Amino acid sequence: MSSIIQLLPDHVANQIAAGEVVQRPASVVKELLENAVDANATDIKLIIKDAGKSLVQVIDNGKGMNVTDARLCFARHATSKIRHAEDLFSLHTKGFRGEALASIAAIAHVEMKTKQDQEELGTQIVIEGSKFVSQESAVLPKGTSFAVKNLFFNIPARRNFLKSDTVEYRHIIDEFQRVALAHPNIHFTFYHNGSEMFNLPTSTLRQRVVNVFSGKTNEKLVPVQEETEIVSIQGFVSKPEFAKKNRGEQFFFVNDRFIKSGYLHHAVMAAYDGILKEGAQPSYFLYLTVPANSIDINIHPTKTEIKFDDESALYAILRASIKHSLGQFNVAPVLDFDRDANLDTPYHYKDLEGVTPTIQVDSTFNPFADDKVNKHYAGSGSGSGSSSSGSSSGYRKPAATASWESLYVGLKQESEFPTESAEISFESEEVTASLFNDEEVEHAVQNVYQIHKKYIVSPIKSGMVIVDQQRAHQRVLYEQFLANMTVHQASSQQLLFPLNLYFSSGEMELIAELKLSLINTGFVFEDTNDDHVVISGIPVNVTESEVSMLLEQLLSDLQDGIPENSFSQNDTIAKSMAKSLAVKTGTSLTIKEQENLVNGLFACKDPNVSPFHKPTFITMRVEDIDKKFAI
Repeated sequence: MSSIIQLLPDHVANQIAAGEVVQRPASVVKELLENAVDANATDIKLIIKDAGKSLVQVIDNGKGMNVTDARLCFARHATSKIRHAEDLFSLHTKGFRGEALASIAAIAHVEMKTKQDQEELGTQIVIEGSKFVSQESAVLPKGTSFAVKNLFFNIPARRNFLKSDTVEYRHIIDEFQRVALAHPNIHFTFYHNGSEMFNLPTSTLRQRVVNVFSGKTNEKLVPVQEETEIVSIQGFVSKPEFAKKNRGEQFFFVNDRFIKSGYLHHAVMAAYDGILKEGAQPSYFLYLTVPANSIDINIHPTKTEIKFDDESALYAILRASIKHSLGQFNVAPVLDFDRDANLDTPYHYKDLEGVTPTIQVDSTFNPFADDKVNKHYAGSGSGSGSSSSGSSSGYRKPAATASWESLYVGLKQESEFPTESAEISFESEEVTASLFNDEEVEHAVQNVYQIHKKYIVSPIKSGMVIVDQQRAHQRVLYEQFLANMTVHQASSQQLLFPLNLYFSSGEMELIAELKLSLINTGFVFEDTNDDHVVISGIPVNVTESEVSMLLEQLLSDLQDGIPENSFSQNDTIAKSMAKSLAVKTGTSLTIKEQENLVNGLFACKDPNVSPFHKPTFITMRVEDIDKKFAI
């Protein structure tokens, strides 16, 4: 009987390993960029075509490889960074498993050119699906160039699972930004289909963040720095007023390696507790340096998850550091219950010197003088006002005015007022007109009721209907926006002053693709630049203050990709805008607003569910209510 278990051929094993390492073109970009960084390169160029499906090329000026290393780097489990198993717990480099190049070569056409500085000639190798096609010497510049073409050419099923070019390109941008942010001392250049997308010269950490995300990034950054025995923290967090709906600009780097950590993210959010709006996400660019032997980065194939030895201490230090920075730069509110603000010195008195008060003494005053004498002096004529004899008993009392009681004499006597006062008429403060007549108000009060600022109750013949105000408004707005984009020509309201809204490069790519659909919705774009858009008109049912929030929510909803056909694209935009603009739970509505919402809901084509397929209302029959009271 023949054996059942057998060893897999090398090319099959490489393709299986490639499934873990290479999931999309962005995975190739990550591996090649990290290899270039490990080669001590100071200038790295990334060139891609068709979102990496046709070409991913990384050119660096690093130390290069000799002939033997150039051939051996494509072998499985071949690495220059590990000699012993203990080295896994003291890593200072990026890629270390020795599977990346072997996996990439198994599913693509690879051309590698490399040369060391001291060598006269370099090596050029061409591989197609793990098969060495050619290897020859060539005149090359110092460094290494990897060109990966026709990704997944021999695995059509995997290629069919790739997303649209827009989605794959955005994933490549994410990987490029992560490597570029971790190494501000390296010059990075990024080209897509012949156009330069990024040119990041060697700079400081703050300049690198600003160069990557452009716009008004510089003014929203708050520096964070802390030195402890456990961890060294530096980087930046954003001011609360610049928080966004999505979690795009959030980066953790541990020992210059990008990681994802929900635990550390919770520490950041805890530092912002009380100063962020509900649902808002702050931006942060935090660089943590810890001892290499205190972390384990070999727990995930992409090495984006790390296990820390003392997570609780790291959590406390990170939270305290961010909270301290927000307070130090007067971003977070400071409450001091022991300080009385009324005792603060006003600004215009702060630098003034005290003035010595002057004291005047009446030398002629005699408290024991006879009242007759005082009256004599008080009632003396208009002659000289000085004392005639200079005696100390001659107190001069000023002329007495009428007694204060005289001010109130006659107030209670009606005869003191003019008789015409009864005929004086005053303007009535009673409102003589209202927006709705009494019959309408009475009718409204009897038909709709709001409960807990969440539900609207309206009686019907068979019982009553309970409407979820937020979901109902979402359905009404959704059908309005969809009709504007597909059937009617949307109306716009022109802005007196155009809005300048700044976005990152990846977000600008999305806006460029959505521009036509947004115009059909009612937006008017006056200008579109590399890092911002100028909007001069907005839909009629959108306020100026809601535009930024609406676009942020739309970009957040489309992070996973824009639908290919126009109807699905319009449907997605309409859903996102309806979710952003719908009245929220906890909002108090007037009687007329409640009526309009209920009437608008049941005028929809599909009033039963919201755009997100959740029920908008329920009905309760009188019989069901009677059963509740049955004994």
